[in-house]
Amino acid sequence: MKPLPRTARAYIVCAALGAGACALPALLPPSPTPWATAGLLAALYALCELPARCRLLGRAPGGTSPLGAGSFFPVLLAAALLLPPAAAALTALPGGLLARVEEPPAHWRRAWRAAATALAAWAAARTAGALHAPAALGGPAGPDFPRALLSALAAALVFCLTLTALDGGVRATADGLPLRTALRRGLLGRALAPHLVHGLAGLMMGVLWRSPYGPAAALLVLLPMYVSCWVFAQYHRERAAHQATIRALVQAVDIKDSYTRGHSERVGHASVLIARELGMEGDRLDVVRFAGILHDVGKLGVPTRVLRKDGPLTPEERRIIELHPEYGHEMIRGIGFLGEARDAVLHHHERIDGSGYPYGLRGEQIPECARVVAVADAFDAMTSTRSYSRARPVATALAELERCAGSQFDPRMVGALVRALDRYGWQSAVTADEPGTQVPAPRAPGPGAAGTTGAAGPAQSAEAATTGEPA
Repeated sequence: MKPLPRTARAYIVCAALGAGACALPALLPPSPTPWATAGLLAALYALCELPARCRLLGRAPGGTSPLGAGSFFPVLLAAALLLPPAAAALTALPGGLLARVEEPPAHWRRAWRAAATALAAWAAARTAGALHAPAALGGPAGPDFPRALLSALAAALVFCLTLTALDGGVRATADGLPLRTALRRGLLGRALAPHLVHGLAGLMMGVLWRSPYGPAAALLVLLPMYVSCWVFAQYHRERAAHQATIRALVQAVDIKDSYTRGHSERVGHASVLIARELGMEGDRLDVVRFAGILHDVGKLGVPTRVLRKDGPLTPEERRIIELHPEYGHEMIRGIGFLGEARDAVLHHHERIDGSGYPYGLRGEQIPECARVVAVADAFDAMTSTRSYSRARPVATALAELERCAGSQFDPRMVGALVRALDRYGWQSAVTADEPGTQVPAPRAPGPGAAGTTGAAGPAQSAEAATTGEPA
């Protein structure tokens, strides 16, 4: 466990003292705090944090909490609209101290979350008060919606900006980052839109709270909003688990076949470029990217002595190499979210003319996703320096793909790649065992290999036999 630096501890202490100073006026006489409203809102916010501490409700299958502390802010934003600033800060403290903490040191993290949310709630309430939000929420003539809406959005914006600034400061002190870098990695980009939505929910709670129906009606807004946030958090936790699964598989391949390190990620990127030109979008793009990244995962099933062999392959060794698409398909067959990416892993070495492997499919028999990956794989193989060949210029690689279109590759996929690279360009890369190492000079190809890959003769090297470069 990495210890928390002294600067970070001092920063958290200062934030806690600041939060205490903001909340203290609510406790001193004569206090204008409406204790019934403040107490109920503080209890509601604390109640919203409790499921994250429950193993049954608050944890995803992987054992982590889908609801981070402070993930549900409508109650605090409603408090910012309904209460004086000091009372709004006070409502954040119980929930922050009860929040679930995944990593040690727990007491420092809880203190930080309580202090940060209290300071953000105080700043949001000051903003709302300056815009006369309490009066706009309700009166004899009912709520003044234009002014109340402006107050709620402004309060949510200040709430988000305050949390972002505080988060940047704690990142800078805890991780030793420059403040600008810490702020750039902070919450604003990914949290602004959710906070504005939470601000609207807080506005609805505030209006209903001030209505003749009272706090009970406000809970009708809170419950469905909370359930929606919980489901949304579960969805993102599941996506994060998917990404972690794929990263682990790719890292395993890179360790085993270090000469093609980075190749899988680049094939995934090139596959997405092609897919976008073909009009694919949304989840289909994710599937194509997964297919490109995982296309060579079957190398994990190939013996290392064969995979790293420098000299020509024997016919038996070549048959072993050509099993890697089937190995890969078998390895990921049970991963449901990959969808048709599994077929792409199995068929990315098939050829349009039927001369590929493992099943000799031809034309439209080859899944579309596999035809995309085949072109992306060949393109990156040609534009990267390998142990058996120097990188070719992008224009030369595209010309070679066009020459082989209709026999080895689908012409539609080749044309899409050409258009995409005209628009976005491409960063060629050297793939060697370690960054900065010298790449070996190209080896002379064995008889029948023609210095290329794909379905060339049996004298191919192991590395060449697992890439898609045209023959």
